[in-house]
This record gives sequence, C-alpha cells and structure tokens, in this order.
Amino acid sequence: MTPVSAERERADTEALIALIAADAAPRGPSLRASLLLALGAAVLVAAGVMQWALGMRGDAAAAFLSSARFVFKFAVTAALAVAAAHLALAMSRPGARVAGAAAWLAVPALLIAGAVALELLAVPEPAWSARMVGSNWLVCLTYGPLISLGPLGLLLLALRRGAPAVPWRAGLAAGLAAGGIGTFFYAAHCPDDSPLFVAVWYSLVVAIMGALGALIGSRVLRW
Repeated sequence: MTPVSAERERADTEALIALIAADAAPRGPSLRASLLLALGAAVLVAAGVMQWALGMRGDAAAAFLSSARFVFKFAVTAALAVAAAHLALAMSRPGARVAGAAAWLAVPALLIAGAVALELLAVPEPAWSARMVGSNWLVCLTYGPLISLGPLGLLLLALRRGAPAVPWRAGLAAGLAAGGIGTFFYAAHCPDDSPLFVAVWYSLVVAIMGALGALIGSRVLRW
C-alpha cells in the first residue's frame, strides 16, 4: 500500500468514526439543561398542586417575617431538593464523581439534626411528644407525596437523557429531590413548625418518594 493510499484510508476511517459519533450523540438539550428545565417545571407544578389542594396558611406572610422555625422548614427542604437533584445528575453521567455529590446530602441532615437538638434543649421533655406528633401529621403524609408526584415524574423524564450505571440509585436521588420540592411547598400550608415534626413527618414523606423513585427509576432509567 502506498503512503498516499494509507493516508487516504486513515482519513476515511477517521471521517467514518466522526459520523458514527455524531449520529450517536443525543439530540436536543443536554442532560444538565433538561434537568434544570424539569426542576423549573417541577416547582411550578408543585406550587400549583399545593395551592389547588390546600392553599397557604393564613398567617404565612407574618410567620415568614417573625418565625425562624417557619423559615427553617423552607431552608432545609430546599437544601435537600438541591443536593438530591445534584446527586441525581451525577448518577446519570457515566464516570462522574458520585461520592462528592452525595456528600451534599449531609447539609440538610445536619440542619435538621441541629434544629432538633436546639428544640430538645429549649422545650421541656413532657412537651416533646406533642411537638413531634403535631396537629397535621396525617395531612402531611397524605398531601406531601401528592404534591411530590408531579416533580418526580418530571425529574425522571429528564434523567432518561442520561446513562446511570445503577438506575434505581438515580431514581432514588430523583425521589429525594421530588420529596424536597413537595415538602417545601407543603410547608407553606403546614401549621406545625416544630423541627421535631419536620424531622419525623417530612422525612417520612421524603423516604416514601425516595422509595417510589427507586422503584420507578429501576425500570424507566435503564439503557
């Protein structure tokens, strides 16, 4: 084979590889852009469902300005939603560093642990049980997942553009993010502001959504 023929064959091979790679590349928005769009839509859907099903509590505006415990509910749920969405994105990218993304879940965990510790120090022990049970736990367990369902569907749909090594884990992260979004908006209705209540019932809602996300994700996120 002459040098010219060899060079031409190499060029043809490289052109063929480039065509195959271009054909295999996903079309449309990137995974990150799709997830950001899904998060934006999830916020709108969750807000709409919460307002339609429950509505904001009457003193929400005043409580936001005067009650640190009321504001805390939004801080911890938002931190969870952001950390879990970041983890879901990392889990859907082959070769991404998942451990670093997973570490951000410690932020909401430490926030709620610290708030509960302060609550236990500030409130007499006989009142702990009442603060934990609250007055709205059944509504929380009913409507928290309901508000989170739309966000979960949107996040899983966006993550289908990725290639998670372990689909159920990516689904779990999406479920945690959806639970964070759902409880964020449910908090605007919830009359129970105690960190003890949030630690028990909000966490249970998030756990339910995480399990649901793992179950659905194991099926729809396969590639």
